[in-house]
Order: sequence, then structure tokens, then C-alpha cells
Amino acid sequence: MKPEVFRSGFVAVVGRPNVGKSTLVNALVRTKVAITSSKPQTTRGSIRGILNAGDVQVVFVDTPGYHKPRTLLGERLNELVRAAWSSVDLVLFVVDGRAGIGSGDARVAQDVHGAGCPTFCVVNKIDRLTGDKIAVRLVEASELGDYDEFVPISAATGDGVGLLRDLVTARMPHGPMYYPEGMDSDMPPPAFVAELVREKLLARMGDELPHSIAVVTEEFEERDDGVLEIDAVIFVERESQKGMVIGRGGETLKAAGTEARHEIEALFGCRVFVRLRVKVEKDWQRREYALARLGFDV
Repeated sequence: MKPEVFRSGFVAVVGRPNVGKSTLVNALVRTKVAITSSKPQTTRGSIRGILNAGDVQVVFVDTPGYHKPRTLLGERLNELVRAAWSSVDLVLFVVDGRAGIGSGDARVAQDVHGAGCPTFCVVNKIDRLTGDKIAVRLVEASELGDYDEFVPISAATGDGVGLLRDLVTARMPHGPMYYPEGMDSDMPPPAFVAELVREKLLARMGDELPHSIAVVTEEFEERDDGVLEIDAVIFVERESQKGMVIGRGGETLKAAGTEARHEIEALFGCRVFVRLRVKVEKDWQRREYALARLGFDV
């Protein structure tokens, strides 16, 4: 039952690529709502993770890495980030403590400050630092501007995440319960399945190909025998990339499909059949029609 006095709000998690935003959102909501990868620009949409904590509901908005765009897709992703931080109650600006704070962080900081939203600066990956280095990173972060809080954490190990969660929930204003209790994400299951497939492929790809991969779930239906049948299409930009995704003798595609199936079965609690196909959509990152067709019509 919802308490008589209820608080709620939206929190955008922003930062340059590969600072650990998705890992942090998963840690904050205590379940996997966003895929993760060591590859930059893994997140390609505004993914909402929902935390229900007694009399508070926090909706964390995971965003793509804010970057200097080189394609139409990159421009669209930056638009998503700007839209996210302009319409929330709080921003978590995440920086990578291990890599250090640089010009990319300064660019994000400048634009976030321009939005005028209350902001916490979150220094992530402190598990990779000594105590002295943590202090150095916090000083460097303070030079990016004034923030309501500076919070050192490790999203990977959970160190400091509980404190950050408490600080965030304490800042939420009076508001309604936006999502039913027990709901941890607003992403439709077919879309989440497509993301899981992409996650498994990213783990096997080199540094160039990941940006060219998009996955769309075309069929998502429970059969009469209780098996969840999924058909997903993997899009690449060039014919040469198709063979890389499939792999020798279909090995790469089969392994990614098997890993995705195991995780989907664990999440949905049923038997799953996954069929994957690979298609070429030439230069889809740069074409308006192709972006719309693949779901990037921001």
C-alpha cells in the first residue's frame, strides 16, 4: 500500500562514454535493467530503472554517453541525453576515476550546468584507485564546477552505492507513484531481449564493429507448449561485417544466441527458443530512414 506521504522523482545518469553509467543504474535499482559492455556507446536509448524504497520511488534514466558526434546516430543520442537532463529532478554526473577527468568531462559538465538542474558528481571506479588517488580525483572533479554532492563509488563492487542511493532518495520531492510497485523497468520485453543479444555480440567484437551493430526483435510469442519463441535480426552496415558477426561456421552467432537464451530463461522463468539472423542495412548510422526503421527516430 502506498504511504499517505509519498515522494518520487526522475534522476538522469549522464556522462561521457564508458564511465560506467549502466552498471551504476543496475546497482542502484539492484537488478539488471540495462546492458553493459567495455565498448563505448553501448547504451543507445533512455533506459529507465525503477527503485521502490518504502515511501519513495526513484526513476533512474540511463543515457547514452555524451560525446562529439560523427554520425547522425551520434547526434540523435546526444539529443536524448540533453532531453533527459532537462526534465528531471536530479542529475548524476558520472566521471571515471580510473581514467581521470579530462576535456570530455568538462564538456559534459558545462552543458549540464547550463540546464540548471541539481546535480551530484559521482566519481566511479574507485576500486581501481588507492586512497590518495581517490582524493586527487575528488579535487579534480570539484574543478569542474559546483555540485550538491561529490560521491566516490564503485558501481562494479557496490562500494559507496548505498550512500549514493540514500542521498538520492532523500532529495526526491513529494509526488505520485509513477510505476506499479514491483516494476523495475519500463522497457518492453522484446526490446530488452534485443539489447541482451547485442550485449552478447559486443563481448565478442573488436573495437570498430560494435558501433555498426543494431538488433531488432521481430517475433516474441509464447507457443502452445509454453516455450517463448524469439526471432531477432542483427543489422550491420556492410557485407564484410555480416561474416564477422556470424563467425566461422556460425560459431560467433551461435555462442551469442546461446548466452542470450540462458539469461532470458533465467529472467523470464521459462524455456526459450532464440532464432538469430543477420542483415545488411548499408550505412544505417548515417541515414534518416534507416535510423527510423531501426527505432532511433528521436
